[in-house]
Amino acid sequence: MQPAVAVRAWAPLRRRTFRDLYFAQFATITGGWAQTVGAQWLMGDLGVGPLFVALVQTANTLPIFALVVPAGALGDIVDRRRLLIAGQSVMCAAAAALTLLTAARLVNPPLLLLLIALIGVGGALSITTFQAVTPELVSPEEIPQAAYLGGANANLAAAVGPALGGALIATIGPVSTFAFNTLSFLGVLLVLYRWKRPPDHRPLGAEHIVGAVRAGVRYTRHAPRFATVLARLALFVLFASALWALLPALARGPLRLSAGGYGLLLACLGLGAAAGAFIVPRIRARVGTNAVVTGATLTFAAMMAVIGLSRSPLPAVVALVVSGAAWIGVLSTLNGTAQVLLPAWTRARALAYYQVAFMGGQALGAFGWGTVADLAGVRTAFVVPAAGLVVAAAVSMRALHLPEPRLDVSTIAHWPEPPALDVDSRAGPVLVTLEWPVPPENADAFVKVMRQVSRSRKRTGGTNWGLFRDAEDPTLFLETFTVATWHEHLRQHLERGTVWERNLEAEARSLLIDGAEPRIRHLIWAEALKHKPELRPVRPTAAD
Repeated sequence: MQPAVAVRAWAPLRRRTFRDLYFAQFATITGGWAQTVGAQWLMGDLGVGPLFVALVQTANTLPIFALVVPAGALGDIVDRRRLLIAGQSVMCAAAAALTLLTAARLVNPPLLLLLIALIGVGGALSITTFQAVTPELVSPEEIPQAAYLGGANANLAAAVGPALGGALIATIGPVSTFAFNTLSFLGVLLVLYRWKRPPDHRPLGAEHIVGAVRAGVRYTRHAPRFATVLARLALFVLFASALWALLPALARGPLRLSAGGYGLLLACLGLGAAAGAFIVPRIRARVGTNAVVTGATLTFAAMMAVIGLSRSPLPAVVALVVSGAAWIGVLSTLNGTAQVLLPAWTRARALAYYQVAFMGGQALGAFGWGTVADLAGVRTAFVVPAAGLVVAAAVSMRALHLPEPRLDVSTIAHWPEPPALDVDSRAGPVLVTLEWPVPPENADAFVKVMRQVSRSRKRTGGTNWGLFRDAEDPTLFLETFTVATWHEHLRQHLERGTVWERNLEAEARSLLIDGAEPRIRHLIWAEALKHKPELRPVRPTAAD
């Protein structure tokens, strides 16, 4: 069995496009970290105070936080390969401008922040879409391992990048970090250019951006399994962020380390994460997703306490290696679970909320634990969140159980062909009714299944769902739900169905009277038809 596990650990890297993109991304993430170090150093050279130095990190992250939701929607309504090329091109162009202006000594603090923010805009266009294309590059069984490898990639680059940036600054100057970052994007652009991605199947054309964002919100609200992943992520990051936020203060203060020593601590985290990418899948195969996330959370909590209470670097170094493995164990397991749960039509926009939970938890946690460190000391600010992680793990075990089985969310048009109504596709709202003939002995089981069907209707576009039982004929159940427009309902028919939802509906049909089928009706708001007499064919074109 041991050799098979080893093969599975490396399996995604056997896929050429995934492998090429994986190593190209390592270069860009490393370049991004090196650039951050260079920008912070350059900001100091420009004679400004600590606030402007701190604003470099804000300029890096604020555009992503502000734009990740609409960018995620774009990742579902346009060609993902082209969107990635656009995002990476924006980042490359901004990095090149920063390099040239710095070399010409024309950069000033506001311009530096503006160019860093522009790079962040390109990052916002790319971050969720990179995650959304992973299931297109590997097999479904390899998605969790691809997530582990991706996490190890990012963490190892986070360890290498600052060290490389420091070395470049010391030998050449900050401009060299910007030049390196500019060149790092060329590899990703080359891989994306060579990738022959199959065209998306969108019978009704691309969605409008506002509608796509609303669809992402609606899906996330009515996907309890995915909501559980988000809740576990937010709880973990809120407390675990203390390590990343306060490690520099611990290195400079209680541990009395130089900048090189701090770089060593970061390297230990990265190496631990890289090791965790291969250790954690073995454990997950034995004990399951929930046990991995809970165990890794408790391990991270214990290591945080050890790091905070360490009086010498050696215990902290060992604990940081273990912390890196635990960090990757939690985050990559949650990320892989999210990718498995999400259908292709909404994957990028739903993963945007994953990023919001991650970055929001980091921002709130860093502020909160930084405040605790100011008031009660750095050691206390490590121990208290460690205790919080223990409480979070206990709460999660009882109330936030992660889904273990893999659901088949492959896209399939499982509903009957929609009626050929000669109405404006924008007409609405639409009321859909289904009459379900159910024998009395199956009534309770039918109602139970329909609770899950209701979430399916709402995830794909329905609102105001209801299930009624005829008072005169107890074998007749009436299901109702509304959809904003006829066009939106056609998307339910043709684009948003999955094998999972087909199976839910098949389970409901299995409880009907033998040989019976539900009777379906489509009703369109009368005023919409009255005031919009212009009619056109039911099937809109992509231009609609």
